[in-house]
Amino acid sequence: MKKKAIVIGLDGLEPSILEEMLGRGELPHFARLRAQGHYTRLATTYPAQTPVAWSSFSTGTNPGGHGVFDFVRRDIDTYLPDFALSRFERPKNAFSAPRVVNQRRGVPFWKLLGDAGIPSTILRCPVTFPPDEMRGRMLSGVGVPDLRGSQGTGTFYTQNRGERGGENEQIVHLDAGDTFTTYLVGPRNTRANPPADTRCEIRVEIDRAAGRLRVHTGGAPSTIDVERGEWSDWVRVKFKFSMLQSVTGLVRLYVRQLSPHVEFYVSPVNFDPAAPLFPVSSPGDYSKKLAEEIGLFSTLGMAEDHTALNNGRIDESAYVKQCSLVLAEREKMALHELERCSEGLFFVVFDTPDRMQHMFWRFRDPEHPFYDRELATIYSRQIEEHYRVYDGLLGRVLERADENTLLIVLSDHGFNTFRRAVHVNTWLFDHGLLALIEGHKPGEELGDGFTQVDWSKTFAYALGLGGIYLNRKGRERDGILEEGTDAERVRCAIETGLTGLADPEKQRTAITSVSRAEQLYSGAFVAEAPDLLVNYAPGYRVSWQAAVGGMPHGLFEDNLRRWSGDHIIDPQTVPGILFLNRASPRVAADIRDLAPTVLGHFGVAPNAAMEGQSLLNGQ
Repeated sequence: MKKKAIVIGLDGLEPSILEEMLGRGELPHFARLRAQGHYTRLATTYPAQTPVAWSSFSTGTNPGGHGVFDFVRRDIDTYLPDFALSRFERPKNAFSAPRVVNQRRGVPFWKLLGDAGIPSTILRCPVTFPPDEMRGRMLSGVGVPDLRGSQGTGTFYTQNRGERGGENEQIVHLDAGDTFTTYLVGPRNTRANPPADTRCEIRVEIDRAAGRLRVHTGGAPSTIDVERGEWSDWVRVKFKFSMLQSVTGLVRLYVRQLSPHVEFYVSPVNFDPAAPLFPVSSPGDYSKKLAEEIGLFSTLGMAEDHTALNNGRIDESAYVKQCSLVLAEREKMALHELERCSEGLFFVVFDTPDRMQHMFWRFRDPEHPFYDRELATIYSRQIEEHYRVYDGLLGRVLERADENTLLIVLSDHGFNTFRRAVHVNTWLFDHGLLALIEGHKPGEELGDGFTQVDWSKTFAYALGLGGIYLNRKGRERDGILEEGTDAERVRCAIETGLTGLADPEKQRTAITSVSRAEQLYSGAFVAEAPDLLVNYAPGYRVSWQAAVGGMPHGLFEDNLRRWSGDHIIDPQTVPGILFLNRASPRVAADIRDLAPTVLGHFGVAPNAAMEGQSLLNGQ
């Protein structure tokens, strides 16, 4: 008898919204699955972040067992922020390529299945770049960079010479007229002398009468027409390193306006699944074969272009359209693989619920400082409409689940509003725990990260989306705190001072508590964790500036970004959701329980590191 497990990950699906919609009878297929088996809220990780939670799902351990504690980590030699999910190692010599290393450690449960002879198909799970060597197929998810090595840098083109670039984007000023030649920036050619960015030439013709741009890229297709207010299909672009070496990527174009001056946007350059700069699938040619079978698709880890919306380069309507394109690709690949999955594990993650809620939560929260009454008449139910799309998808999945199939639907965390930001490093400065070089003060332009910090007088610093590190002697480059009485004094001062921190302007509690690493984590990699984790109350979050070492003036700031919903708050307030098509004796469930549950379905024992317990009877 061939057994199968289907696991559908819906990143960020919020229990309160789902339960309200179930109560109104708006999600018939979720209701059917609940009636078949079991539904509960799912405890998430500390912190409640996508890479952290999905890594705990994969390995069945707390973050101390897999080493992923945040999107951001600090370099203990420089104190500067660094990407936490993967790292690039320099080539050994001029003739070898850089090597990329996945920062998630531990043993994912599909490796244990493979060792037992059971195949898996894993689509777009976060923190799988580079992909695992495994029995089956894998397509990498969150963590895959764009062709320039960033997590998503788009390019905005405008004939308005006064326009300035936003965060995490390139801006290119165009010549006047109806025909012009411009360029798209590609990966850096480090072998050139001196090293320089590669470029792909773009020629553009404006057809004002037809309301469109004709764009020549030299790729495939070489010429495309893009209507105003619409996205193009995928276009291949080529960047040359030398006469003999080049690399291709994929972009979509969006035409914002044709008058009074031309403006258009080009997405981040995705790896071409047919010839990625670094492997994004296992086996290495799987992404190529999949593209041949279903058509081109995004490979960027964060495929939804929230940065373009945050910077105002596209509007809400364009963002919804782009999210729909991403979702359609993901559904197409999922159903394609389900059709040929006769046994073993099938697992896919849909990230779009998370991205949609990040950007549209303000339309369901009249108290949000960026609430727009007029736009809310259009988008106040956008999140619910998105949930209905997944209900339809679930209906199609249910058709493929027979009596020998374990079906699991889960989200890694929930969601809430993000109205106010807290400048944690400013609080540390105000309380004498972080010092600046003489003559500097918060609110100034202090350079990248902590470049103006006086480490000889600094006891603690905040970095990442919730962590605080002690400036420990023997660990940090310029550490001054001895472990023992001195370190304990600082820990206590931060715990006491931040727990219950009030926002006087709003007369609300901003921080509910502070947790210690030793209270939360255990395992081989616990030494890499932040020393303290700040648990924010709903409505509050660490500021964007503090997350990368910034220190603005004042302690609180209104969140005036379109990124208006979040989940990096007290994890007890943002559980995920869990549906099973089997009865479960367990009232409470934790994301670490899913790995042993799937293993038990196949009769495979969990390894000694796994902390969760099976949620099914008789396992």
